[in-house]
Parts: sequence; structure tokens; C-alpha cells
Amino acid sequence: MRKRDRQSARIFGLRGETIAAFWLRLKFYRILERGYRIREGEIDIVASRGDTIAFVEVKARPTMAEAAMSISTTKRERMSRAARHWLARHPWAINRTLRGDGLFIAPFRMPRHVPAAVELELD
Repeated sequence: MRKRDRQSARIFGLRGETIAAFWLRLKFYRILERGYRIREGEIDIVASRGDTIAFVEVKARPTMAEAAMSISTTKRERMSRAARHWLARHPWAINRTLRGDGLFIAPFRMPRHVPAAVELELD
């Protein structure tokens, strides 16, 4: 992938994450962290609502179908590693309900938040 293409994809992804954070706030989620990255993985958004902590993967694609199908097994494993690391740094959250959500974005469509779309391995 050329440098210009990578930059364009990164900007598209950051816009998607900003839209996702706004959408979650509209649904009364509190954003705890954005762009949580460790060497072994990443989480786009960590949010809470009530007793639930949601580790949210944001996928922005040209179509909603592409976005919904784009969370791979590798991505799930990387998200799980990052979530375990986040929980180790935030022990207060361990006794909460923990969930891996997907938030899918496509141009000219309403964002789609799917709770528990990603099965995380947190043990």
C-alpha cells in the first residue's frame, strides 16, 4: 500500500472512531479511553454504561456489509490481549460485565452498534 493510501485509510479510520465515540455518547455510554494500544493489540474505544464495560472495535468501510464482516479471528485475539492488559491496569473494572462490541460505519448510513459482537477471551 502506498504512503498516500495508508494516510487516507488512517484518516478515514480516525473519522470513523470519532463518529463512533459520538454515537456511543448519544446512547449514554461514557468514553473511558480511545485508541488503547499495546504491542500485542489494540482497542478502539473503551466505554462504560451502568455496570458494563464495552471494548469496542470500530470498523469503517465503504459498505455496512463490509464493515460488519471485517472483524477477523486475528483481530479478536489482538483485542482480547489488549482488553486483558487494560483490565490489569484498571482492576476496579474486573467485577463489571465485560463485553466486546462492534460499531460499524459506512458513508451515508447510520452507525450500527452491535453489543457482544466480538467474543473476547479475558481469562
